[in-house]
Formats: sequence, structure tokens, C-alpha cells
Amino acid sequence: MRFAWQVLIHTPLWVFPLFAYLVWQGIKAMRPRTTSIWRALIVPVVFIVWGMSRLLSRQDYMWPLLSWIAAALTLLPVGLLTTKPFEIDHKTGQITRPGSPVPLIRNVSVFALQYTAAVIAAVDPDGRTMATVIGRAISGATTGYFLGRTIALLRQYRKQRVAA
Repeated sequence: MRFAWQVLIHTPLWVFPLFAYLVWQGIKAMRPRTTSIWRALIVPVVFIVWGMSRLLSRQDYMWPLLSWIAAALTLLPVGLLTTKPFEIDHKTGQITRPGSPVPLIRNVSVFALQYTAAVIAAVDPDGRTMATVIGRAISGATTGYFLGRTIALLRQYRKQRVAA
């Protein structure tokens, strides 16, 4: 219990609102919703920025960078191919997306993996190197996946707008 308390009090304050926002967005995504294309891109952009921010942190060796690149390249096609179709209102440009529990599960899982890797890197000197490599791979995978989803979403939006 003491360890968990120490982890919580040493967690940067921005992490808690980010987690709340990701859970809130995941819960909202469980129901069909109509929104602008730009609002639909907020969560992907959060994950892309978060994933790319890990590249800017100090790297003493090449393995974290290589793990980031490999994971990003691996999950980019997954994001491209798993984006669900949506309907578009051609008058307003609003999109209607189907509801699904997948965004909530995905958001919480990615957050938990990132958080766990960061905690291990912070508290375990012996595991820091491996946690850094794994953390970079998670960041790269997240960036690749959401970049793929963003590209697919924008392509589908553009294609449907042109067809109208």
C-alpha cells in the first residue's frame, strides 16, 4: 500500500486529468455520436503527441529509438485498416459514428501500459533500460496506430465529401 501511495504522489499532476479525459471520451464512444471531423480527431492527436513526445526524451542508446520505429511501422497499417465506416451529413459536414466499447478499452489499456512503463523506469534502476525500450515501443505503437486511424478517417471523410 505504501508503494502505491508513493507512486501516486510522485505522479505528475497532468496525468490525472488526461486519464479522466480518456475514460470520459471512451465512455462517450460507447454510444453512436454525431460530431465534426475535427472533434473526432482530438483523441488520436492526444495519443500521437504523447507517443511522439517520448522520442524527445533523453536516449543513451539506439534500442529505444529502434523499438519505437518498429512498433510505429507495425501498427500504422492496423490503424489504417481497422477504422470503422461512418455516415456524413453533406449539408453540415458532421459525421455520425457507431458506438463501441473498443475506444474505452483501447484508451485505458494504452494509458495503463504507458503509466506502468514510466513507473518501472522511475523506480527500478535494474529494469530501467528494459522499461525504456518497452515504453518507447508502446509509444511508437500508439503513434503508428493513431496516425493510421487519422489518415483513414480523413481519407474516408474526403472521399465522402467529394462524392456528394
